[in-house]
Amino acid sequence: MEKACIEVRVDREVAYVTIHNERKLNSLNSALMEEFKTAIEGLAGDETLRAVVLTGAGERAFIGGADVNEMAVLDAVSGRAFITRLHQCCEAVRAAPFPVIARIMGYTLGAGLELAAACDLRLAADTAVFGMPEVKLGIPSVIEAALLPALIGWGRARRMLLLGETISAAEAATWGLVEMVVPARDLDRALENWIASLLQTGPQAVRLQKALIRRWEDLPLSQAIRAGIETFASAWETDEPKRRMQGFLARRPKPS
Repeated sequence: MEKACIEVRVDREVAYVTIHNERKLNSLNSALMEEFKTAIEGLAGDETLRAVVLTGAGERAFIGGADVNEMAVLDAVSGRAFITRLHQCCEAVRAAPFPVIARIMGYTLGAGLELAAACDLRLAADTAVFGMPEVKLGIPSVIEAALLPALIGWGRARRMLLLGETISAAEAATWGLVEMVVPARDLDRALENWIASLLQTGPQAVRLQKALIRRWEDLPLSQAIRAGIETFASAWETDEPKRRMQGFLARRPKPS
């Protein structure tokens, strides 16, 4: 029996982080959460990385939720520690300076959906299934479930959180829960297209953009606009804008 673990592989300035707990639908226990948080925070310090792809092992699940066997014996004190660990995993993804892409296949439930919501982009196979079934287990959906109303609207968030229903990948795309759905056989090809697009962008510009988007989430409109002015100015602290604009002008057809 393979030991549950977090695998990190780096290729072409992109890190691929895989949750290996396939026998339990890649569910997250405390040990995996600690390992995951450490892995993401470690990658965050690598200035050469352009993106991280987060996925689950196998085809049955992205992340099927938090480990019910562990949750079944929690009390108020240990429950607080458990859910805080899960939040720290989601926050590590949101705080990472590069885009994090969720590559989603199969069940994406509870903790799995919260972690997917914490990612910057979500790409799903047409066989994926999404849901927040915690109320059926006697607990509320919390922490990064708070991201859902901004993604899908308050009514749909209430439907997911109060009824504990699951939805298909097609419905998730219609709701705005995922950015793209493709046939399962085409999932990695679509992922490669996204990565190719990312690798054509300015590395510093993308990091600045992600940080600004995070600030937008917490700011009133007027302050968000001022934050954008500050970010635009800080982009010129490196030569990236000058180099890329000069390259663009050099490639532009000369007037006849």
